[in-house]
Amino acid sequence: MQQKYLFVAAVWAIAVGTAAASISTAEVKRLENATAVLRDMRDQPDKGIPEKLWERAACVVVIPDLKKAAFGIGGEYGRGVMSCRTGERWNAPVFMQLAKGSWGLQIGAAEMDLVLLVMNRNGAEKLLQDKVSLGADASIAAGPVGRAAAAATDAQLSAQILSYSRTRGVFAGIDLSGGVLGPDKDSNVDVYGANADGKTLAFGNAQPPAEAQAFLKQLAIGAVGTSGR
Repeated sequence: MQQKYLFVAAVWAIAVGTAAASISTAEVKRLENATAVLRDMRDQPDKGIPEKLWERAACVVVIPDLKKAAFGIGGEYGRGVMSCRTGERWNAPVFMQLAKGSWGLQIGAAEMDLVLLVMNRNGAEKLLQDKVSLGADASIAAGPVGRAAAAATDAQLSAQILSYSRTRGVFAGIDLSGGVLGPDKDSNVDVYGANADGKTLAFGNAQPPAEAQAFLKQLAIGAVGTSGR
């Protein structure tokens, strides 16, 4: 009887571990959309994120298909992924979510993509905490685009995070102060298991899911944008 109980318990544990390590269709789609945003950066050599800023970034956050109109009427939030690099290697993506915020004059746009360059590890570690308020807990500034990088202000150069939006295919710097960004715990548990920890994923040696390989490959290629030199 005891052996039968142990066998059933073992089978149950294996089943739970397998389920925890699965990845949902929505999470796969999120990775695919984030990859498409990164890929499109390469098609705008003079209008995208400057290469020199891309090369300096410690981490990159991509939140695709954010429905800005929904923010005004429903308080919805955007979901994306973040990856940090160790040397030349980009680490397993951390699933992230952005809570309701105010985007001023851009509130009327139907949808947009967000790209955040996290310029140092300290800024990344802040984002991996719960409910980090952009602009208050982590300094953020609208990032310079294309050749405007040569005229970047002191605020931009000293910010921990540089933020960009893409609306109708055009990239622009955007002020995200007041937004709340942090790990999407449910998705991270789905993909990496019950012990998933954002900091360990971002800076450790966690095995990324196979569905994340295209996203990581695009990060390794980098953005072709003007160097701003």
